[in-house]
Amino acid sequence: MGLCSLLCKFTRRAKYVILLVLSLSLLAWIAMFLGETGKPLLVLSATAQTLIKEPSLREKLASSTSTPDHVNTPLPIVECPQKSPLLRGALNLSFESSLKLTDVESENKGVTDGEYKPPDCTARQSVAILIPHRKRERHLLYLLHHLHPFLQRQQLHYGIYVIQQAGDATFNRAKLLNVGYLEALKDYSWECFIFHDVDLVPENDHNLYVCDKQPKHLVVGRNATGYKLRYKGYFGGVTAMTKAQFLKVNGFSNTYWGWGGEDDDLRVRVELQKMKIVRPPAHVARYTMVFHKRDSGNEINKDRMRLLGRTSLVWRKDGLNSCSYKTVSVERFPLYVNITVDIGKPQR
Repeated sequence: MGLCSLLCKFTRRAKYVILLVLSLSLLAWIAMFLGETGKPLLVLSATAQTLIKEPSLREKLASSTSTPDHVNTPLPIVECPQKSPLLRGALNLSFESSLKLTDVESENKGVTDGEYKPPDCTARQSVAILIPHRKRERHLLYLLHHLHPFLQRQQLHYGIYVIQQAGDATFNRAKLLNVGYLEALKDYSWECFIFHDVDLVPENDHNLYVCDKQPKHLVVGRNATGYKLRYKGYFGGVTAMTKAQFLKVNGFSNTYWGWGGEDDDLRVRVELQKMKIVRPPAHVARYTMVFHKRDSGNEINKDRMRLLGRTSLVWRKDGLNSCSYKTVSVERFPLYVNITVDIGKPQR
């Protein structure tokens, strides 16, 4: 009887042990399965109680306030295409007497302190437009009215600088352009410079205001000359040179006071450096010249031919490296930077 009782107790205990082993094996298998599916499982005790791990309060706050990685990482801005999709070709220009500066400003909200960058791509060149100026406010208004949208359609990063000659001494276009080059580089390391007369308005936005591997002349024809080149070798009106090209020729001569000669002098400097002038196609490089009478103080330079004959002898010491002036003011208007300078008077 005693032996039977002992056997029964042993059998019951063995059943419990076997049941417990089977239960633990089942829990282990479940834990392994859930672990493979990425769901954490915590075994609290041999009673096989399980709980899914809850995130802490700190983790919940961090999760609710963190910004997704794709928001923190700015999208790369692609380079603007070689040919802008915004170009419209030849345009009918208008010169309304009722036009006001505030009208032009309201049409160009993307321009700040005379500078503009394309909003959706990185411009292929950064271009400084240099405009020598004195007492030509109406011409400047017409040029700004057409030039800003013209340049924006070309998807350029550009800045417009108007260089005003202070006082009433004879006008010196070339020296003002030297000043514009030097002053503009104080703002930004511009790659390309466009030397632009105030009375010439481009008619076709396929005439790209960018620099080339060689100095570029942009005015092949204008209305005043029947849209033909004024003469062989003409290099005036609107020209484009890289920073390095202009520095290589030592800029313009500072000695041309009055009208004429300084653009031919620049051409000679370019040729002396074995560079070649390039031009866009004639049907593209067309300009409208806004009619005006010759300004008082900008009479024809009677010494221009004599000065031109000396270019090869003096270009190394007459130019950017000898351009002396006094800055009167630098004013940053919405559509352009106005630089007023005292450049002295012609030597007698």
